[in-house]
Formats: sequence, C-alpha cells, structure tokens
Amino acid sequence: MLPTGMIYFHEVARTGSITEAAVAQHVSASAISRQITQLESGIGVALFERHPRGMTLTDAGLLLLSHARRSAAEADALVTELRDLHSRSNRVVKVVSTEGLARCRVPEAIAKFSAMHADVVFDLDVVSSAEASRRVVEGTADVGVVYALGMQRDVTVEFSTASPAHAVLGAGSHLADRRFIGVRELCGFPLALPPKGVGQREFFDIAAQMENVRPSIRLVTVHVSPALEFVRAGAGATLLSHLAVHADTEVGLAFIPVDHPLFQQRQAQIQTMIGRRRSSAVAAFIDVLRDSLSEP
Repeated sequence: MLPTGMIYFHEVARTGSITEAAVAQHVSASAISRQITQLESGIGVALFERHPRGMTLTDAGLLLLSHARRSAAEADALVTELRDLHSRSNRVVKVVSTEGLARCRVPEAIAKFSAMHADVVFDLDVVSSAEASRRVVEGTADVGVVYALGMQRDVTVEFSTASPAHAVLGAGSHLADRRFIGVRELCGFPLALPPKGVGQREFFDIAAQMENVRPSIRLVTVHVSPALEFVRAGAGATLLSHLAVHADTEVGLAFIPVDHPLFQQRQAQIQTMIGRRRSSAVAAFIDVLRDSLSEP
C-alpha cells in the first residue's frame, strides 16, 4: 500500500546499496536509482550520502525512514484488520520480550487477557532487549517488553518500573535470611551469570571492579532456568530481577536485594513504535501487561 518510491527508498535504506535493493525488489538498479532521484527532487533535499561502497542516510533520510516504517506498519495493520473483519478471524498481537520477563509476567498478562478476549491470538518471541527494541522500531512487533535504562529515543515507552537485581541463594545458605547483600559478599559464592554484553552482567562487572573483588564465575548462560537450577543444586548463587520469578513459589531459593546503587538503575519497560496507531487489542493488552509488571 506504499508508493513505489517509498518502497525502494526503504529498501536502499535497509541494505545501504542500490544494487542490493534492486536484487531484493527484483527490478533493475536503474529503476531504483531513478525512483530515489525523483523522490529527492520532489522533496527538495538529499536523502542519502553517496559513497564508493554504498549509501548512508542523511538526517532528512533518517526522518523519512521513520515515517516510512510507521506507514508500512500502519498499512500492514490496516490490511490485517480488514481481512479479519471480512473473515471474522482471530486478531493477532505480536509481542517480543526478554527471557526474564517472558518467564512469568508476560505469560500471566497474556493469560489474563485471553480469558477476556477469546478472539485474540498472541505471537510471543523471546529475544534480547536490543533485538526486541529493534523490532518495535521497525514495526515488526506490536509490543516490546524489555529491560532498559531510562527513557528511550527511538520508541514510545508506554510504562516503566524499577527492576533492581536480587541475589538468588540456596534457602539453606548462611546469608539466606539477610535483608540485603553486598557485592563483596555475593562474590564469596561461585556464580552463574549472563555473558558479557548483557546489561545485568555489565552492572555486575562494574560493581565488582568498584569493590575490588574478583568473582568466581562457574556458569555463563543467558537463560534463567539453568541459573536457578545451579543455585538450587547448591552450586552457588546468581543474579535475577524480581520480575523474572515469583519468589514465594520457588522452592529451595532465597531472593535478597543487592545493596549497590548500580543495580537500582535498570527498568522493565513496555515499548511501542513511535507514532503508530495502536489497535484496540494492543491498547487493551498494554493495560493488562502494565498491571502484571506493577505487581510485587
């Protein structure tokens, strides 16, 4: 439903190359080049900077790309709604979430919503926070549920709540009854942690350097369940947001807030595409999801 020029513009922006865009669109490179030239001439500004090895967007091009993504997402949503109206088929809400939030809070919200709206089907994909935000920006996901720091520039943050880290210890540990635990004390245990580059791990590494301690990391995993089983088996400790589990249902584990300011900065956020019209199903689901994330 987009004009040909906008489709070709979006493809060149995605690939950074007229030749690659032409291959993707099954047209000649000259056809792509002609449409881009006409688009720039009609607007009156350059949308790309030409380089020997490709093309990059100008500031004006970035602004138009944002508009093109919203338009494409709107068009796809409209076509879907029209088809659903005609066939009276189920509405689909596409959700992307990090594993921690997808472990209980997001499925809980989906279950509550489904009990009230039997005509809505959820497509849930578990990815990294960065990938989830990217899909929201590009319009391939309706809702992103992620861990992030503060307000975001490229997405609309519909809701955010503090998601401080908790140390997870075996229930029989000598520190299991503590109200708080320090980083130095935590480093006295063998640890199961995410790999470098993951937000929680970055905070931990900085905090350990600040405390001048060297942790003993025995298990590196991005997944929550193996880390919890590592602790439950008595092998050591791990770090986890309180939103990733319901502490009162986890037998054999103790959840203790970490006493360090770095671990208070992370937030759980509900993200949507900037300027995108939300369907009634998406808007209603966000309300239910907000309630789920707000629970202790």
